[in-house]
Amino acid sequence: MTWILRTGQSGWGAETTKNRRERVVPYSASTGVLLSAYLVHRARISRARGPLFLSESRRNHAQPLTLWTWSKVVRRIALAAGVPRFSTHTTRHLCLTDLARMGWELHAIATFAGHRHTDSTLAYIHLCGRDLADKLTRSTEHIHAWRIAMLASMNTTAAAELSR
Repeated sequence: MTWILRTGQSGWGAETTKNRRERVVPYSASTGVLLSAYLVHRARISRARGPLFLSESRRNHAQPLTLWTWSKVVRRIALAAGVPRFSTHTTRHLCLTDLARMGWELHAIATFAGHRHTDSTLAYIHLCGRDLADKLTRSTEHIHAWRIAMLASMNTTAAAELSR
């Protein structure tokens, strides 16, 4: 089951999107479970409407979590995990690359990402040689099977004519 979060409603998201346009953000059932648990937790921090993610620090309690703060948290975790090149944006690149690996059309990926132009989306998709080789194999398997069948039938026909 896929859940939908509509940005721009209840103060969620529209003010933080680059183009200030409302968009639908689908997410998985497992993400829905995590979001539901967070919403229960968030209600303990503040019941006020507004930004989704709130600070729990003593200094900024119940204030919106800034992109800068979130970036610092992710950076700290990445360094502790020994993955210094990991950033808040890495998961976006991974997600869009995974969609491409699963065979999504470029326009669908761009729509999912909230991009107006597919050129923007191309910068996020990082297929390696193995990905391209696998795609080539999958897409040509049926044509190779057809060619082998045609050659086999030609050999059978030729052998029958020679035996006459």
